[in-house]
Amino acid sequence: MAGKKKSPSAKYAVIGLILALIACISTGLIGAAKGMLAMQMFTLDKTDGLNQAFIISIALLVIGLAAYAIMAPDTVRRFLTGRQARYGSNSLIITLAFVGIIIVINMLAYQNPNILGAPWDLTQDKTNTLAPETLQALATLPGKVTATAFYTTSLSTSSADELLLNFKNNSKGKFDYTFVNPDQDPLAAREAGITGDGKILLKMGESKEVASSASESELTKALIRLISPEARVVYFLEGHGEPSLDSSNQLSFSIAKSTLESKNYTVKSLNLFSTNAIPDDALAIIIGGPLKPLATTEVALLKKYVDAGGSLVVMEDPIQVTEFGNTFDPLAAYLTDDWGITLNKDIVIDLVNTQNPLQAVSSQIAQHPITQNLTKNYIVILPQARSLSVAGQKENVTQTPFLMTTDQSWGETELVANETPAFSAETDNPGPLNLAVAAENSASKGRVVVFGNSVFATDQVFDAYGNGNIFINSVDWAAEQDNLINITPRQQTPRTLKPIANWKFILLIIFSVIILPGSVVFAGVSTWLARRKRG
Repeated sequence: MAGKKKSPSAKYAVIGLILALIACISTGLIGAAKGMLAMQMFTLDKTDGLNQAFIISIALLVIGLAAYAIMAPDTVRRFLTGRQARYGSNSLIITLAFVGIIIVINMLAYQNPNILGAPWDLTQDKTNTLAPETLQALATLPGKVTATAFYTTSLSTSSADELLLNFKNNSKGKFDYTFVNPDQDPLAAREAGITGDGKILLKMGESKEVASSASESELTKALIRLISPEARVVYFLEGHGEPSLDSSNQLSFSIAKSTLESKNYTVKSLNLFSTNAIPDDALAIIIGGPLKPLATTEVALLKKYVDAGGSLVVMEDPIQVTEFGNTFDPLAAYLTDDWGITLNKDIVIDLVNTQNPLQAVSSQIAQHPITQNLTKNYIVILPQARSLSVAGQKENVTQTPFLMTTDQSWGETELVANETPAFSAETDNPGPLNLAVAAENSASKGRVVVFGNSVFATDQVFDAYGNGNIFINSVDWAAEQDNLINITPRQQTPRTLKPIANWKFILLIIFSVIILPGSVVFAGVSTWLARRKRG
């Protein structure tokens, strides 16, 4: 072997090999974590750090191997031209071929989910199997249905994508879907009548329906309405100085009307003074911003209508900004007596809104069908609002306050012009305050939704924050035909790991992460060194 000089840097080459080995293990662990994250075995609020660590590990792996090759080129040359390289090449080719076949099979299965017939549901509780009612609705579709899911980046699309794909796979080509970000394409959302996040528009020809959320029940209800459309009429009460439905004035309800019409509602005006009767087709009556109190005869008609299963959406502003004065309010009395909801004679001062304390902010939003997808993503602003009180239990009545302020607010009962309002424990209503309450009578099936403000639903601020969404959701809930379909949600089988002692957990980690992989690496390196000694 005379004449062959060993590179002086060869003795440091092992450092590069060690670096590459550590980077290889790190890359494998991070890759496994990314795989489990993709399979939703756990979740992370932010994945940027994990992605950066994965890239750094790969870079260190390449750098370590490159450093070893530079410092020990003769060793690398012998390895690449020796007998081990030939055997290794055969193994590498077989491994790559196997991995390639697996990738191709998975791609074909993903792109053609029905290639082996109906999709398989291997879950114990059949989580991915649609209910018979849903399968029947899909089987009776008279035409192609296209679903457009409106999701912003603040709401995950994974569960919606999985559900919509399940609908598509069971529709025999009659159901397809796409996702649209309403923040990036607000015109598409407006044309579809979408005012919030997580809504799904279903279209079949010229007909369309909107599902309020990505649940099997909501989508199936929307499909059935699409197959068998029925007239859905809501009425705005007039005759008491309420904002107009058609005016271009900022204090009109024209945007609210057009949004309801885009969802296949027929929107009409109703003057009880002239008709003295409530139409039979009224699914809900909206009382928005009257400047003068309703008459006792009108409230009697409304009470009879609700007792027969009708619904009201009441939006009354503070007395200070109306012409009520000290006049008796029969509607407010009816809400208190029959529903336990009192419209307080105050105006909300909300210090959360430092720029305008007279604009109440829904800093707290409770869980309710009306607040679907609103609890985390939106707030509602109610300019010049009054607070609501909820009395004790009324027979057969369930009351749910769903918009509330914080304790940094109060209901001012003696607002004086040109004076800064200050809280008085003797006369004012302390926060947190209720801004909106929904109630349902289990016996009569009547429903009411009460807001202490009407301005939030006018053209002036309808598109601000979650204002339009909360109004449309309220009308939807009030006019909902709940007996259309009832799909019982499946209860997932709980699967939990029994807690283990800390020392057992540490041993498990050491064995699975260090000893087991390390023994494989050690065996491989030992075999390589032994063969190298033998030549």
